[in-house]
Amino acid sequence: MAGDNSQFSKGVSAAREYLLREFDMGAEFLPQSPPRQAEAASDVMARPVVAEFPDLLVEPDLKAADTLDAVRDVLGDCDRCKLCKGRINIVFGVGNPEAEVMFVGEGPGADEDAQGIPFVGRAGKLLTDIIEKGMRLRRDDVYIANIVKCRPPDNRNPEPDEIVACEPFLAKQIAVIRPRVIVALGKVPTQSLLQNRTPISKQRGQWHDYRGVPVMPTFHPAYLLRSPGEKRVVWDDIKQVMKKVGLPIE
Repeated sequence: MAGDNSQFSKGVSAAREYLLREFDMGAEFLPQSPPRQAEAASDVMARPVVAEFPDLLVEPDLKAADTLDAVRDVLGDCDRCKLCKGRINIVFGVGNPEAEVMFVGEGPGADEDAQGIPFVGRAGKLLTDIIEKGMRLRRDDVYIANIVKCRPPDNRNPEPDEIVACEPFLAKQIAVIRPRVIVALGKVPTQSLLQNRTPISKQRGQWHDYRGVPVMPTFHPAYLLRSPGEKRVVWDDIKQVMKKVGLPIE
């Protein structure tokens, strides 16, 4: 087991060095292997089959984790990137482990870091309203996570090495939950999941794919607090999500 962990650590170090070198040379996105296609099924409501993360970046124990609790145990008191130095709490994710709809944000803010729960500040209240008043679901019916699980200092965007360190755990969360739809909240989660640099304004409202799971990008609730006029287009995006999972639209 010690040998496996040593080999894994060497692999992660090599991967990080490669990715940082690529970004320094002007690369605009991280490479991604083609997603595994969902198994054909006559039931259009069937959940997708989610591809595992590439072996290079998956710890041996993470590959075997088959519950969210097991994934959290592997994450442990994480020090895999520099964000660990300034955090109060790891913000792993909350919600239904069998959720049909999964929301993915950028990273924890001050309120989330203090409480260890995603989306509990002003933007979180707006997301809760979207879920409960718009979709007519309980917040506990969905699952909410972030691209990175520790707060970036001064709420800056996560950096490439930080995203790389966290991505295997988010990918495994998605693989365990097997949501029917992922809602990507804002630029960073959209570009990270879809591995591109296309502006969020050109991706929102259209269906995309993350390893067999339909993805609907939309604006982040924090953006809506600054630009309330965009709430209408976010509601249009959410209605597409509701239609996809068979929720009634009033």
